[in-house]
Order: sequence, then C-alpha cells, then structure tokens
Amino acid sequence: PSGSLLYPYGPHQGDETNPKHDDGTSEAITLSVPFTFYSKTYQTVFVNNNGVISFNKPVRQYTPDPFPLVDGHPFMAPYWADVDNVLGGDIFYRQTTNPALLEDISQDITQYFPKNSFTATWAMVVTWDHVAYYGSISEKGNTFQAVLTTDSKMFYVIFNYWDIQWTTGAASDGDAETGLGGIPAHVGFNSGDDTNFYNIPGSQTDAIINITTTSNVEVPGRWVFRVDDFQVTGVDPPQLNNDCWL
Repeated sequence: PSGSLLYPYGPHQGDETNPKHDDGTSEAITLSVPFTFYSKTYQTVFVNNNGVISFNKPVRQYTPDPFPLVDGHPFMAPYWADVDNVLGGDIFYRQTTNPALLEDISQDITQYFPKNSFTATWAMVVTWDHVAYYGSISEKGNTFQAVLTTDSKMFYVIFNYWDIQWTTGAASDGDAETGLGGIPAHVGFNSGDDTNFYNIPGSQTDAIINITTTSNVEVPGRWVFRVDDFQVTGVDPPQLNNDCWL
C-alpha cells in the first residue's frame, strides 16, 4: 500500500533492500551528512530489520525493552518488534537529496514547527513494507517509515505509520495466528546515556496497534520530533525525563 502519509519508497526510488534474514540488519551505512541525535553527532547508522535504526552498532535484539536502555546504545525505534522479512515484506532505505522530496519534507516540518524556518538539504528514508512477524502463520504485515532529515543546523525525525496489523512476534510470547499479546512493540528514542529518552504513548502495550490513529502533529499516523536537542511537541507531558508512560 502507498498513501499520502508515506514519502515515496521502493526500488524505483533507488532504495537499497535489506537481506532476508531473521533479526538481520543492513551493512554499516556511512551518512553523507553526519546526523546529530541528543547532542552527539554520528556518521554511521544501521537499518535493523526489527524496526530499529541504530547509530554505530547494529541491534539484533527482537524482544523490545523499555527505554532508557542501560547498554549505552543510541537508537531510534519506529516500531521495535520481532520482524521476520523471510516470512514476508521488505525493508528499504536510501539517502537522498532529491529536490521534490526535500521540498515536501521541508513544507511538512515547517508546518509542524512554524517557529523554525527549515529547508531540508538531505534526508534518509527507511521503510518497512508489509513486514511479517517471527513465527507468523498469518498474512499480517506492518508498513511504516522513518525519515531522518536536516538543514545542517536542525535535525528532525518523522515516523509514519500506514498499516499496523501486528504488535508481537511469537518468540516474544505473541500469538502466532494474530501477532498480538506478549510483549508488544516499542516506539521511541534512546539517547544512549541512560538518562534521556522518549517513549511514544502506548509503547509496549496492546494500544500500540492504534499508532496509525495517533500523532503529535495532528496528522493521524505521523509523529515528528526535533532530535539534535531533543524536543517533544504537541504531547503532554513535555518533560523529557518523566515520560515513562508505564
């Protein structure tokens, strides 16, 4: 499925495709524009099959843990759960300076953050397209996307949720037929310093299946954050360190 919520993706956009491996990951991706996340700048990312984009090291863990993690790994989790792309679906990514796409992203960010004039100069688009869950005996798939973007001064991340049909893999105590139950998917940001983090409301609860209807920018299925100096917009409470949602 493709809708207006998702930025264009797929092989015809020049995307790379992750290998078909359970708990697999991309190779190390050298960013053409270094990316600042929680005040630290990174040049290498990994696109991990299990719904995680990590800096410096891959993340193969399939059952999510609540943030903050104590292991010091900085990463963002558009939908951290036990994806198995051998059973179905594809994971795509590309870095881009395509002018039409950057204009669309710039307009969106400026609309959500009107105080900051923003003209994107680079973006990385990562899309999980109808991915299955580990142990699945169903046809269910999840389609979601993460976009990293910058104007070289401000750094933003957009999470887009188009179709979410399952929350949990069978090895995380999920039901093989429904993809529900057990330890559901986690969505949020982990700085790596065991203090600063953000969990999107509903993470690791059954309610996360409804993320296609929630938002912090009044666009159902879309969450947007400034991440260089991490800021939460449009949700209560805004205090970063108190957001446990548990």
